[in-house]
Amino acid sequence: MPITTCIFDAYGTLFDVSAAARQAAAEPDFPALADRWPELAAHWRAKQLQYTWLRAITNAHTDFWTVTQEGLDWALEATGLADDARLRERLLALYWELQAYPEVPAMLAALKRAGFNTAILSNGSPDMLEGAVRSAGIGDVLDDVLSVETVGIFKPDARVYGLVNDRFGCASKEVLFVSSNGWDAACAAGFGFVSAWVNRAGEPVDRLPWKPANVLPDLTGIPALAGT
Repeated sequence: MPITTCIFDAYGTLFDVSAAARQAAAEPDFPALADRWPELAAHWRAKQLQYTWLRAITNAHTDFWTVTQEGLDWALEATGLADDARLRERLLALYWELQAYPEVPAMLAALKRAGFNTAILSNGSPDMLEGAVRSAGIGDVLDDVLSVETVGIFKPDARVYGLVNDRFGCASKEVLFVSSNGWDAACAAGFGFVSAWVNRAGEPVDRLPWKPANVLPDLTGIPALAGT
C-alpha cells in the first residue's frame, strides 16, 4: 500500500532539543554553562522522556510543559546549577523557540509538492508546538499539528498513534512515521505504521518486540523513502 501520509515526532526529530542549552552557553551571562551544557542538555532530555513514561504508566498525566520544567530542574541540580534562577528562566524561554534541523524546511516542502499529507504527532502541548512551528517557519508545509493532549496520555500509548488515522482517514500502512526516538519508531511500527528512525547519534537499535523498518542518519532521505 503506498504511503499517503508522513507524520513526524517534534522534539529531537524536527526540532533540536539541545539548542536551548547550547545557545544559553554561548551567551555571556551564563559562563558556568559553557563547559557543562552538553551534560545538562542530555540530562534534561533523558528526564523529560522518563517522566512522560512514568506518568503514562501510573495514570498521572500532566501537560508536557510541566514535564519539561521538572526535567530541567533535575538536570540543573545534577550539574550543580540549581541556584541560578536566571539560567533556568533563560533555558525555558529558549525552549519555546527551538531551532529546526537545517534539512527540515526543504524536506517538508518536497513532501508537500509531491502531494503527501504532513503533520506533527507529539507529546508537546499545543501552545509549545505552536511556538516551535512558528519559530521554525514551517507552518505552511504542515497540514496539522497533533498533540497527545487530545487523548490525555503520552506516547507510546496506542491512542496517541491512533490520532493520525482519525485525522487523515488513512490506514496505518499508508503512514510513514518518523522519529528520532528509537522506542517511538519501534512502537509506531508495532501499531502498524511504516516507521523510520532518525538515528543521528548512531545508537544501537532498542531491544523491543518491534523494530523500525528504516534507519536514517538525518531527514534528507525521507522524501525518497516516502516515494516521491
